[in-house]
This record gives sequence, structure tokens and C-alpha cells, in this order.
Amino acid sequence: MNTILQLTDTITGRRCAVRIGPEEAVKSLSELLERYVKHSPTERLLNENRATPESSETLLDFQDAVYGCSDSGLLQGIYQGVEFVQSGRRVAVDGPLSAQTTRVGEVEVEVLDVGIDRTNAGYDRNWTGFHRRRWDRHADIYDDFARGSLMRDNSEGEADRILQLQSSTDKTTLVKSLAWKVWDSDFESYSRFVDRRLLYKTGDETVRNIIAGAGGICSEKVQALKFLTDHFGIESEYLIAGADTQGPVPEDRLKEMLDTFDFRFAKRHMRYWQHTALLYRIEGQGFLVDATNGNIPFLFLDDIDSRQMLSTEDKAPVTIRMAIQDEDFYYHRVSQDIPENLLFAMEAWVSEIDLVQVFDNELGLIISPGFFVTPIVYKSQANYEQLRSEYAEAAETAGLECWVSPEWSLDSDIGERFVAESPQAAEKIVEARDHLLTRYNQWEAAEHGAGLVVMALGRDGKYVRDSR
Repeated sequence: MNTILQLTDTITGRRCAVRIGPEEAVKSLSELLERYVKHSPTERLLNENRATPESSETLLDFQDAVYGCSDSGLLQGIYQGVEFVQSGRRVAVDGPLSAQTTRVGEVEVEVLDVGIDRTNAGYDRNWTGFHRRRWDRHADIYDDFARGSLMRDNSEGEADRILQLQSSTDKTTLVKSLAWKVWDSDFESYSRFVDRRLLYKTGDETVRNIIAGAGGICSEKVQALKFLTDHFGIESEYLIAGADTQGPVPEDRLKEMLDTFDFRFAKRHMRYWQHTALLYRIEGQGFLVDATNGNIPFLFLDDIDSRQMLSTEDKAPVTIRMAIQDEDFYYHRVSQDIPENLLFAMEAWVSEIDLVQVFDNELGLIISPGFFVTPIVYKSQANYEQLRSEYAEAAETAGLECWVSPEWSLDSDIGERFVAESPQAAEKIVEARDHLLTRYNQWEAAEHGAGLVVMALGRDGKYVRDSR
């Protein structure tokens, strides 16, 4: 009988399966983790048809979920607080696993089903080693991405010369080229519901998503840019930003929320991390870089402008054109454990982060140069009519064209214009319907209908600050 080792992250639902030998089914959990996670022979598993490409990629993801690493990327011991469960019960790593017999088609198989529970783990990630490990997994892809970003404005030979990073000008050119490449990609959430259906992407996953023709939301894109520039040894730090946040950052309160996950009465504090960006330090000069797109202008500000934007006194804002109003966003330097832990929390512990970003944070499925597309999810016809009226009224107040449909369709004049602008995104949005609705029904524990809202933003490009 075939034996399957199945591993599932209990929070995010990421799952992989690998066929193992019957003699391995009696081994301890720690032995199986060592063999198939820590030292995963992914190429051999693929060649022997013992794992799918997606499962083999997830096995490598689980290396970083289960094991800590050094600055050089060398895997170490299991993170403190990580536990393993079967049928809701904790299992010891030094003990054997229980198996369940099931059928896959006409074949009877034995399944060792193990959950990876990171609920009690801490913010222990070594970001230096994590980024190094992730780069090494697909180094050729990321090298090509960096070189390709430079070749937008340079010859191949000049791009290779710049990548030697012999001067501050070379480093600045590389960062700006990568930033434009990231900025040019879709500001979107639709990819959470198609393909691998990742609830929230790490920097390397976002880069590969961009290469595939999609993109990410602001924090995913910021991580993508930092992941790339970290590899080239260019110093940077995360910034946080939010609307109407001129005053001092309540760092102690933000850290407390990340430790307790108690967000009651915290709306005024959470505004400070509505958005993220990066501050680079190149040969003593600071550059504030925002490459997120959507409703955010491309920013690549020199040392003088960066200091003005980040000053603790008389701080200068950036005016952001939202769908129906303008808002002043203020950028802040903070202790790096705040944004790092926030990013880690969204990746590892918020099980509905995909839906939170779409609905609670009102990012929808895409904010393109000309359109905002978002789901409308409703329980009844009356509920739909109420939501449709709210969207129509908001659009009318802002003087924007808006189309609302109870069906998940882009079959309208405005929808067809969006399809013409962003054909690949439109195809993915149509594909996203079933999984998004399944996720939403689980979230709300009820059955819903789903349609689409398409709003024409009426932009003429003036919200893009071309800093080339």
C-alpha cells in the first residue's frame, strides 16, 4: 500500500503531500521532517513522481516555517513554539505518527496527516538568512529580473556593468530600475484566489508573481523590492505610513498589538501602518522609495526631499488619490521590529488576511491606471440592492462612472473597457470567483451571492510622479 506524508500549515492552509516508502511510515516525526522538509530532495521527488511541482515548492516553504536559520541561510533547529498535530491533538516529534486509510480514485493509500501549528511561535525569523535562502532557491530567475529591469533603459552590456555596483550611481540606478519594475506591475489581490492561492506573499513569491504578469498589494511589493536589493547588499529599512498621521508614532502601542493581537479600540493607531515603503541609504544619502502603485504615485525622493518627508517636525505629506477622495499620507521611520513583525504576522498568523485586504481594507481585486474592481458579496436581493445603492451614491458624489452587477461578470461597457486595458488581470478576476466565494462563505459561515463592481477612476496620469 502506498503511504503519503501530508503536511498542512494550520493557519494559512498551505499543504503538500509526498509519497514515502512503507518502511518510513514507522519512523518518528522528527526523522520524517529531517528527510523531507529540512533536507528535502525535491528534484528526486519530482523525478520519481513522488510529489507534484506545487508540493515540492511548498515543502521548501515549510523549511522556513519550521526551522530557524543563520545569517548565511543554513537551517538550524525547529522554532521554539512550533507544534505538530494530528486530528487536533499534539504529537511529539520523537514519536511515530498514526495513519489513516483512504482511497484516491481506485487506489487505497495510507495517509500520515500532520498539521504544523505555529500559533505559539514568536517573531524569530532571521530576515537576512531568510532572504538569502529564498534567493538561492531561484537565483537565476531573480538575476534575470534584475538585469531585465536595467535593460529597460540600458543596453545588455551596460546593465551587466551596472550590476557590478562599483559606484553610488550604479547602486542608485539599480534600485530605481527595480523600483520601476515593481511599480509597473498590477496593484492587485486577485492572485490570492487563483493558481497557488497564497493568502499573503513573501517578497520572493511576489517577484515571481510579477514575472507571471500579476503583482501584489503595497506590503507585498515593498517586500519584493527589499528582497531584491538586500541580495545586492544595498542598505534599506521599512517605513510605515498612513492617512492623517502627522503626530509621533505610538510605537509602544503598535508593539503591544503585535504581541497580544488585541486590536480593540486601536483604529486610530492602526492608521500608522496602513501603508509601507522603503528608505535606502546609499553612500550616506537617503532615498525614500515607494514602488507600490495602485493609488500611490511612484516616489524616488533624494536626500533633501526624504528628510522633509520623514521629519518629526513640519512633516510633508503625499496626497493620495483614493477612488472618491484625496487623503494626505505621512511616512514614518520606526523601530524595524514593528514592520518586520507586522509583515510576519500577516504572512503566518492571520488566517483570513486574503479577505481582510480585499474587504476590510477596501483594496478590492485591482486598482489599475483607470479602474477599481472589487467584489460585491451579499446574502439576499435586498442586501445586494443596499450595497449597489451605496456604491452608486459614492461614485456619483465623486463624479465617477460606476457599474455594479449581481453577477460575477465584466459584460458591460465599462467592464469591456477594463478588459481592454488589463486583459490578463480581467481573466484572472473571472477565474477568482469560485475560490473567493468559498473563502468568504467560510469566513461568514453563510451562503452568499457574488457580483462585481467596476469603477472608472478618470485618471489622466497626473498622480504618477515620473522621477526618471
